[in-house]
Amino acid sequence: QVQLVESGGGLVQPGGSLRLSCAASGVIFSLYYMGWYRQAPGNQRELVATITSGGATNYADSVKGRFTISRDDAKSTVYLEMNSLKPEDTAVYYCNGRTVGATTWGQGTQVTVSS
Repeated sequence: QVQLVESGGGLVQPGGSLRLSCAASGVIFSLYYMGWYRQAPGNQRELVATITSGGATNYADSVKGRFTISRDDAKSTVYLEMNSLKPEDTAVYYCNGRTVGATTWGQGTQVTVSS
């Protein structure tokens, strides 16, 4: 069974940092294109960052320079390092994995940036 499980969310003050993790099971992880998305109240889900099987990365303009996506194929895990967090980063963050003919979503983890 394919499963993605996010962890690492929480409450952080503006300017702080969090590291999100997404552990995959039931997949050949090295074949998956991975990404992080987020959805804030009243907004549609938006792409935050992606990473290919080869390690190429892409970021939304709103997080470029502050967030870093990485993957560890040996652990079947993708990470999102978030620095210099802003209140507008507050959202539920979702892990996504995609291969040919299949897409899987995690349940999401809440990130709240507030003083």
